[in-house]
Amino acid sequence: MGTVRFGVHDVVNIRFAISPLGEAVAAFRAALDPGRHAVHLPWLRPAVALLEDRGLARRTAPLADLARRGALPDALTPPPRCPLSEFEEELAKAPVDAELAEAVRAWWRAAVAPHWPRMRALQEADIAHRTRQLAEDGIQEVFAHLHPTLSWEGDRLVAPHLRQSGRDFDGIELGGTGVTLAPTVFGAECRLLAGDGAAPPALVYPARALGTLWERRDPAGDGLARLMGRSRARLLAHTSSPSTTTQLAARTGLSPGAVSQHLAVLRDAGLVTSHRYRREVHYTASDLGTALLHSP
Repeated sequence: MGTVRFGVHDVVNIRFAISPLGEAVAAFRAALDPGRHAVHLPWLRPAVALLEDRGLARRTAPLADLARRGALPDALTPPPRCPLSEFEEELAKAPVDAELAEAVRAWWRAAVAPHWPRMRALQEADIAHRTRQLAEDGIQEVFAHLHPTLSWEGDRLVAPHLRQSGRDFDGIELGGTGVTLAPTVFGAECRLLAGDGAAPPALVYPARALGTLWERRDPAGDGLARLMGRSRARLLAHTSSPSTTTQLAARTGLSPGAVSQHLAVLRDAGLVTSHRYRREVHYTASDLGTALLHSP
């Protein structure tokens, strides 16, 4: 039985984050054991083929050796610190030797980075949903819907199968640090990552709507494209979760300059809203934009 006790300060210090480094390691584990990740079959087929490539197999050998022995260091799955972390930023802070770092980097570039915009969009959509749920219904409802095995009892989060760093634990007192909630696209269970002093513990949980991750669909319907132009329709579709100009450019293939121009038009029309987070501006479809996207 795993339990995590929350004090008053822990409840107010709940945050959300995404870890590209953690997702890269989880993706590698999935590729080594594809039978347990059928939902990712469209990605797994080419990913498993990549593992059989001699050149990539040689570069990722240090990672593969540790993964097959179940000896991956906790440093490769650190508690994420913010929703805007980049892979290289996290890897640079991970206390691992250069050989292992290069192995993870080679895997990331070959198998994960090409699909990262799609993966991250799903995670950001999850965070947007949970954040709204937290504001409207409170933390108890958030935990009640993170995973069927989780429950909230008094001041404790209880989960029979919750594990920390691959091990069972009797209970954890957060002690005011709070906890980071981190959605993952690779994993059907919840895991608790121990805090490292600079970051509080993190609860990793399966992101919502994983079944839609690899669906092939045109995000801009023909009718909407005829109304506002295909580029603007595609951009509007990709703002279902908060996205920056750079992220939208990567997802649509448009230049950052073109994305900025189209977003200005969409914002003036009331179809997207914008808000600043640190140094970045995030764009999200407004209620009107969402209704337009889902209109028949």
